[in-house]
Amino acid sequence: MRIIAGTAGRLAIKVPKAVARPTTDFVRQAIFSILGSRIEDAHVLDLFAGSGAIGLEALSRGAASCVFVDEHRQAESVIRENLEKSKLQGARVVRADVHAWLSRDPGSYDLIFADPPYAKNPGDRDHLKELLSKPALGERLAKGGYFIGECSASSRSPEADGWTLEDRREYGGCAILLYAPATPS
Repeated sequence: MRIIAGTAGRLAIKVPKAVARPTTDFVRQAIFSILGSRIEDAHVLDLFAGSGAIGLEALSRGAASCVFVDEHRQAESVIRENLEKSKLQGARVVRADVHAWLSRDPGSYDLIFADPPYAKNPGDRDHLKELLSKPALGERLAKGGYFIGECSASSRSPEADGWTLEDRREYGGCAILLYAPATPS
């Protein structure tokens, strides 16, 4: 794994053993191509951050700040190590349950990323659907902002009141979902 572009482009990054499925370089390149110049000076939130690859890429490409949230101690340690190695500025790392933390965070973010464990079987926790159904997610999103989620390509895109799925793109076994707050009719 590496940071693809920007000030820390080509830098190899570490991935914690606890992260079974990090977002590949190819998928990250696709995400940032979709976002284009929206990343410049953006305030970013990277939920289920794992290695921090998404947030690191955002900072490298000119984001003003990024908050990395993951509940695993190993992920927190690896993100800090990757940040130190990359010398990227504007980062904050939080070790906490994503859902609980989101409810108490007072921040406002232009881009919110979530790459949670996939809900593969009936009865598995569907983190994306749960996030979309909580008012806290919309409350954290700045005006004109986007929520970008990742799920299995075989899964349906979660739907929730107050959100519009603006784009879905599939890359191998994963799907990238771009949501915006629904406009009142």
